[in-house]
Amino acid sequence: NAKLKIIETNLFKMLIPKDVNDGKNSILEIRAGTGGEEASLFAGDLFRMYSRYAQRHSLKIEIIDSSGSEQGGFKEVTFEASGPQAYRLLKHEGGVHRVQRIPNTETQGRIHTSTSTVAVLPVVDEVEVKVDPNEIRIDIFHAGGHGGQNVNKVATAVRIVHEPSGLTVVCQDERSQHKNKQRAMSMLRSRLFEAEQQRHDAAISENRRSQVGGAERSEKIRTYNYPQDRVTDHRSNANFHDIPRLMAGGLEDMFDRLSAWEEERLLTKTTA
Repeated sequence: NAKLKIIETNLFKMLIPKDVNDGKNSILEIRAGTGGEEASLFAGDLFRMYSRYAQRHSLKIEIIDSSGSEQGGFKEVTFEASGPQAYRLLKHEGGVHRVQRIPNTETQGRIHTSTSTVAVLPVVDEVEVKVDPNEIRIDIFHAGGHGGQNVNKVATAVRIVHEPSGLTVVCQDERSQHKNKQRAMSMLRSRLFEAEQQRHDAAISENRRSQVGGAERSEKIRTYNYPQDRVTDHRSNANFHDIPRLMAGGLEDMFDRLSAWEEERLLTKTTA
């Protein structure tokens, strides 16, 4: 009967494995994709969207590294979101975000399509990922601001190269070399952790990689259609309206739908 079905569903929900990273802080990397300057402006819009969402949920945003564009957007920006359940709140955002709109520079009123990519990494500590000091190279250099001008006369920016993997991380936002080094090491550990997770997931099964938490960066996850005032999330197959509200950080409905969709998928796997 119906009551028994509800009890059974609730029992299966309890069997869904919890994401051990949910309670961690997260590092987000936003990069302009195809679309030139418009893609950079969209990357800036995404950064402001997440910043405002973070504000609404008592999360602290700190920029680690950024490269600005001519019209005030970002070619790329890396930042840390810290606070209660930061990774759980933002982990579904990894992938390609596509925007369809008329750019301010467009005189003919034509709609352009541009993309930006988002990567979301959990912040891991030294116990979880050990980095051999003999396997890294650390470079110290002068921080550069928008347009390449020097914003700091003292060399404080830090670049760390992990030689076995070729991974390179840069942190130049802090005025202290020591703080930049700490942040760069944190980012390196997160990237090594992500790479190991991907290898692990691939080894277990192809199905694992199709889960929301392991979304490939190359996958188009969402389309922001400005002329029709519609945002489509392609994973949960749901549409949302009022783009100004969403871009101002009002993402709760969309994120709730994504969480429900992820739960449905995991429930299907558990009961299969």
